[in-house]
Amino acid sequence: MHYGHRIAIAASALALAAPLPAAAQEKDPPRSAALKKLVDCRSIGDAAERLACFDREVAAVDAAEAANKLVVVDREQIRKTRRTLFGLALPDLGIFGGGDDEGEEEGVSRIESTIKNVTRGSYGRWIMTLEDGAVWAQTDDRNLPRWPKAGQPIVIKRAALGSFMANVNEQNGIRVERLR
Repeated sequence: MHYGHRIAIAASALALAAPLPAAAQEKDPPRSAALKKLVDCRSIGDAAERLACFDREVAAVDAAEAANKLVVVDREQIRKTRRTLFGLALPDLGIFGGGDDEGEEEGVSRIESTIKNVTRGSYGRWIMTLEDGAVWAQTDDRNLPRWPKAGQPIVIKRAALGSFMANVNEQNGIRVERLR
């Protein structure tokens, strides 16, 4: 390959790896139309008109929420939902990820629970149902010195490359995946 072509290829690779300008990066999603109309009521100068606007738009937001066209959740509901979805491969909807609140990392990095039920799957690998109904299956061939039992504590953590490690009753970790 000619030396000039190598430089051109290297320059192209650097250009592709460079971060996009701020204007080209994805922006925060816009507010819902119903919420924007409600917030816009604050800019009305006349008190009677402003109150009428608030009354009208609050009724519209209430009706949209009652009809499941608008969903309002608080941070605690998001934290609980992140925990129940831990380990499941879901599309990024932008509502349960983000981690911009109070220094929290992206989603949940670990869960602590109790084993509700244990069975052996193919190749003698463990399948464990947790108290919240989540089902996790062993994916590696590591042996546990003490077999998992119902009632034992389990800690599941995010590991490298999207995998998960489970520590059953404080034993060495085994690699697991969430089935449901």
